[in-house]
Amino acid sequence: MSIAIMQGRLVPPTEGRIQCFPRERWRDEFALADAAGLAAIEWIYDLHGADINPIAVDDGLAEIRALSARSGVQVRSLCADYFMDRPLLRADAREIEERTATLVWLLGRCSMLGMSRVVLPFVDASRIDSDADLDDVVTVLRHVLPALEESGVELHLETSLSPARFADLLGRLRHAMLKVNYDSGNSASLGYHPSDEFVAYGGRVGSVHIKDRVNGGGTVPLESGDTDFEALFRCLGDVAYAGDFVLQVARGATGDEVALARKNRDFVLAHVAGRA
Repeated sequence: MSIAIMQGRLVPPTEGRIQCFPRERWRDEFALADAAGLAAIEWIYDLHGADINPIAVDDGLAEIRALSARSGVQVRSLCADYFMDRPLLRADAREIEERTATLVWLLGRCSMLGMSRVVLPFVDASRIDSDADLDDVVTVLRHVLPALEESGVELHLETSLSPARFADLLGRLRHAMLKVNYDSGNSASLGYHPSDEFVAYGGRVGSVHIKDRVNGGGTVPLESGDTDFEALFRCLGDVAYAGDFVLQVARGATGDEVALARKNRDFVLAHVAGRA
């Protein structure tokens, strides 16, 4: 188990965006993560930064490796926000084929860097709304399964589906390398409770995003929203969760990013100790 942070959260927001690849300061975050006592950074691949993201070129991969070795901060996962703007559903056949090829390519790039997982979001503009959407997602993911095996990189699904509907999706995709990314804030905002979710699919949870949100509302500082953290960590203990925690917490004042990250890291450590 290690505690990581979402890329971009250790520097001021880029162009006012809450989350995106930090085009100008991505190199700085390795030393800043080390100063915050964090073990890893979850990389972001999004449409906004796709033209400059170093993961796309071999020289960029080499620079990431060098910065990681120098700081001791790993890059073990990637959040594929690109597919928020280019969803793998509700598009024509040519677009779906191109986007699926991009996902397969991205899995290969992550494998070259030694990452263990890619988080694939089906929320907001890429959310699964209907039975037809669900069928389309299953078709795409079945096509991608051989790429998971070839790359050795797991695919962790982040969705806004209800516990029962998410369990249905997972039941149609029984593959050891296809898992759940559990987002504590998103679940709270949707009115889902950890106990119901973990009954439905707790054994498939492979990674956790830590944040807090108000039911029906946005992201807020930890313990000021509706996330039931005690229940969450109890459920994680019940399934013997041993994966990573990635801080995706609400931003604070500009300039206080490292101190806030350290505070949020200590919050997670205290809850992990409490479940032991």
